[in-house]
Amino acid sequence: MKISLYATLAAMALATPSFAGDAAVGEKTFAKCKSCHMIVAPDGTEIVKGGKVGPNLYGIVGRAAASVEGFKYGDGLTKAAENGLVWDEALIAEYVVDPTKFIDTHGGEGKSKMTFKLAKGGEDVAAYLASVAQ
Repeated sequence: MKISLYATLAAMALATPSFAGDAAVGEKTFAKCKSCHMIVAPDGTEIVKGGKVGPNLYGIVGRAAASVEGFKYGDGLTKAAENGLVWDEALIAEYVVDPTKFIDTHGGEGKSKMTFKLAKGGEDVAAYLASVAQ
């Protein structure tokens, strides 16, 4: 009986997605992203002044992919959005590692317009992005 209980608890722990990004570290890591992305609140407050090559990342967590009005997204991300992709912290962290691979595995087809790959720190950047729009 105890073994069965422990096995069940272990299976539940493994099945529950865990996400442990550090927003403070992510804020520093985001410096690599701001050459292309800005974070501007709906009222116009600039949280991070950045480039306009990529879309504004304010409120990205919980937002449908490819949904910033007026921004021209690539076909791959647009297709993934049509298939229901909604950003959460884990998906953002996965995306920044290899955007094209992410699109291919999440309902899109083709390359991503984002060519930058963030080898480490994606979880922290995602936690930071979640924290600025709360």
